[in-house]
Amino acid sequence: MERLIKIGKVKPKSSSEIKYSRIGIGFEKLDRNLHDPEMSYDKMAETGVKWARIQSGWQRTETEKGVYHFEWLDSIVDNLIERGIEPWIDLCYGNGIYSEAAAVEFGGVGVPPLEDGEYKDAWARYCTEVARRYRGKVRYYEVWNEPDGPWCWKHGPSGTEYGKFTIETAKAVKAGDPDAKIIGGSVCMATSGFTAAALEAGMGDYIDAITYHEYVCDERRVPYRVRSLRGLLDLYNPNIKIIQGESGSQSRSDGRGALRRCAWTESKQAKQLLRHTMVDLASEVEFLSYFACNDMIEGLDVKTSEADSYKEYGYFGILGVQFGENGEPLNEYKRKMSFYALQNVCALFSEDVKVASLPIIMIPRVSERISAMDDDNHDTTSICFKRDDGKWAYVYWKPTNIMTGDYEGTVTIHFSALKDRPHLVDLMDGTIYEIPDSMIEPHRLGGYYIVNLPIKDYPMALTNFC
Repeated sequence: MERLIKIGKVKPKSSSEIKYSRIGIGFEKLDRNLHDPEMSYDKMAETGVKWARIQSGWQRTETEKGVYHFEWLDSIVDNLIERGIEPWIDLCYGNGIYSEAAAVEFGGVGVPPLEDGEYKDAWARYCTEVARRYRGKVRYYEVWNEPDGPWCWKHGPSGTEYGKFTIETAKAVKAGDPDAKIIGGSVCMATSGFTAAALEAGMGDYIDAITYHEYVCDERRVPYRVRSLRGLLDLYNPNIKIIQGESGSQSRSDGRGALRRCAWTESKQAKQLLRHTMVDLASEVEFLSYFACNDMIEGLDVKTSEADSYKEYGYFGILGVQFGENGEPLNEYKRKMSFYALQNVCALFSEDVKVASLPIIMIPRVSERISAMDDDNHDTTSICFKRDDGKWAYVYWKPTNIMTGDYEGTVTIHFSALKDRPHLVDLMDGTIYEIPDSMIEPHRLGGYYIVNLPIKDYPMALTNFC
C-alpha cells in the first residue's frame, strides 16, 4: 500500500442523508428488553443504514389479557423513523398469560399459538392491533423467527405447520393494515425442504417476500443459496421477493450464539461484514440486515426459572459494550472496526448504485512486490457496480479463510475502455488512495493496466465514486 498516495477518507453519510439503500441492520431482542435502545439510536444512524429489523414482543406488550402496552414499541419505531431508518417488524414470540408452555420459556420464545382456542385467537388479535397501530409507519411484517430451528419452534419444526400458521397470521395483519407486506420464512437452515413444505401448504399465495438467515465464515456459498431459493419460489409464486434477514459474526471468541467458539476478533468481524455485505449487494435480495447493531444478552434458548442462564452474551454488534454482573452495560457503546466498515459501504453503495458489467479483467503478471505471480480471476472474488451517472466501482478481494491469518497479494487489472482513472478505496478504514503514474501502463492495443495493485482478504474498491 505504501506506493499508493493517500488523498483523503470516505465521507460518512447519516441515514437521513441517504434516500435509498438496500443496507440494513438488526435491532432485535428488545421484545425481551435485553438492551437499551437509547444508547444506540444516534450511533446507528451515523452508519447510514436504511432498514432496522425489530421484534414485536407479544409477551412484553400484552401483560394482561386484552390490554396492550405499545409505548415501548412506539418509542422504537418513532426513534428509528426520526433518524431516517425504516423499521420492519418480526412478529414473535409466544405469551405466557395464555400458554403454560410459553410461560416456561424466557420471553415466550419458541411456543407458537397453533391450536384453535384462546391462545390462537389472542395471537390473531394482537397481530391485527400491531398492524393497525403502525399503519403508515411500518410496511413489512415478518412471521416468527427461525421456525425451522428447534430453539424457536420448541415442539419440533414443521414446514407444513409453519406454512398454515403464516397464512393465518397474514390474514390477521391484513385485517389491521390491508397495505402491509407479509414476509415468510425467516429460515436459518441452508436446506430448503422446510420452505418447500411451507409453500406446498399454500404460504406462497399470502406472502410478498421470504427471508433467510446466513451465518457463515465463507460467503461464497451465499449466491448458490439465493439462486436455489429463487428456483424454489418460482415453482410456487415468482413474484415473491428475497430478503437477507440476518447475517453476521462475532468480535470475540467467548460469545454465545451463531459461530461461537471461532477465533473471532474485531478485525475478522469487520472482514466478514464487508465480504458478506458485498456478496449480498451483488445478489437479487431486496434488502439485507447485518446482525446486529450492538452487543447484547443472547437470551434465546432459556427457561424462565433459570434467571442467571440468560446472562450469556453475543458479541455480534458493530457497537461494543462491557457487561456487569446482572447484564447491565458498564459503559457507553464503542464503535468497533465493523462500525466503520459498514459506514464506508453505506456511504459508497447506496442510492442508485447497481450491479453492472464493466470492461475490466485481471491479467496476472510476475509481481516483484511478492516475488510471485499476481492473483487472478480464478481464485479471487470481484463485483462491478455502476451509478446512473456512469460512475463505477470494481470491488475485489481474496476469499481466504479469515480465521487462519491475514492475506496480502497483488493483482494486475486491465481496463479496456474506461477513461477516468479510478482511486483505490480501502473499505475497512475508508482511506482513499491515488494510483501513481508508475503503476499505470498503456496497452498497445488499447486501454491500460494498473500493475501489481494490492489485494487483501477483504473488499477494496477501484472506483471513481469519490
